[in-house]
Amino acid sequence: MNKDILLFSALYPPHLGGIERFTECLANELALMGCRVTVVTNNTENLSSLEIVNGVSVFRLPCFPALSGRMPFPKPNAEYRKLVKQIASHRYDGVLVNTRFYLHSLLGLRIAKRTSSRAIVLDHGSAHILFGNRLLDPIVAAYEHLITGVIKGYKPLFYGISAKSAEWLRHFDINASGVIGNSIDSLQYVGQASNRAFRQELSLRDSDCLVAFIGRLISAKGILELIEAVETCNRDNVFLAIAGDGPLKERVLETRSSKVAYLGRLNSSDVAKLLCDSNVLCLPSRSEGFCTTLLEASACATASITTDVGGARELIPNSDYGIIIPDANPVTISDAIRFAADHAEELELMGQNSCLRVRADYSWRSTAVSLLDAFDA
Repeated sequence: MNKDILLFSALYPPHLGGIERFTECLANELALMGCRVTVVTNNTENLSSLEIVNGVSVFRLPCFPALSGRMPFPKPNAEYRKLVKQIASHRYDGVLVNTRFYLHSLLGLRIAKRTSSRAIVLDHGSAHILFGNRLLDPIVAAYEHLITGVIKGYKPLFYGISAKSAEWLRHFDINASGVIGNSIDSLQYVGQASNRAFRQELSLRDSDCLVAFIGRLISAKGILELIEAVETCNRDNVFLAIAGDGPLKERVLETRSSKVAYLGRLNSSDVAKLLCDSNVLCLPSRSEGFCTTLLEASACATASITTDVGGARELIPNSDYGIIIPDANPVTISDAIRFAADHAEELELMGQNSCLRVRADYSWRSTAVSLLDAFDA
């Protein structure tokens, strides 16, 4: 294919997160298709500034890793300038910039303009970033409008990671050109599951309903509401396993309920095994683009309870594929969990249907082709 593709992602593995995983998997698939792929990210992990991983060139720029690395700011020293000059030394067939939030995103658009390359900004959200702080959240929203205005000035094409993301762009007076969706290699994902026995570790019976939460422990993910829902769902056979890390970790650890277990931050193989061992995944998020964990649960034939955010409605078009709840209120979540616990056969069928849907419609090859078609449009 011989196309030269440049991908910008403010964070990248080994840093864990949905956008990081999306960028890595997309880069690997493009490389398998014969493209020359370069990823530009921030060096939040003190790694080599340039390495080749699975045929993908990964540039890691010097940065100040604010907010525990979640918000990297460029460190424009001599090494930074040298790397940027090297990246911008030739024209690309396409430059993909993931998200609108970072100064890193602006760098990607500047390089696209400097090299006369086609630029696409892919939005991964469906609402303003929320920290659950009444003073901070309006400031963050104002910042998002400000930086989005600057990004619009470069006149890139805008796409959404899901139909909800594309619709959300209208909030910024942006008409999205389409959707470049999230994906998963479902067979590979299930195949790499570890040998841990989570139900045995948690001393659960076969008849017990294990609810899994996997993700960042932040207010926008609804983790505290989920804990309250499990504690008050009035079912003795319902248990919650929480996997992840984040600012609300201490609040989670304060939970003394015998129905809630905190597993910490798990690696990918353990996450896959937890999903396989669980009866249902519950993600009562207030904002998502297209949550990778929903795809992972479906790959494991595990049904999901989720709010109607991001790509949830695309993955779960009706009640044959999972449970979509209208809000993240603990009472709403509790009702859905009780239904799941009382309808084990229906829940299992939902998981099987969503698994078949993911295998048929959500491959990395289809996402890569969508991106290349967008560059050629």
